[in-house]
Amino acid sequence: EREREREREREREHGERERERERERERERERERERERERERERERERERERERERERERERERERGVRSPPWRSPDVFSVCSAHSDQFF
Repeated sequence: EREREREREREREHGERERERERERERERERERERERERERERERERERERERERERERERERERGVRSPPWRSPDVFSVCSAHSDQFF
């Protein structure tokens, strides 16, 4: 009887260790998913910075064009605005 009791005790401890290892593996998978989400957020921030740099370059080109010929004096200002309107909406 005592032998069977010790056997059940060993099986119970073994099962607890297995469950603990499984919980640890799950925690590691969750940490990996969090790292992947962080990498994705960083890629999104980088894309946003690139879009901002592109908008800045566009504003600079607009300023350069404006110095050469102010758009309000240009007879074709409406077509110029509509040609670029997709960038602003």
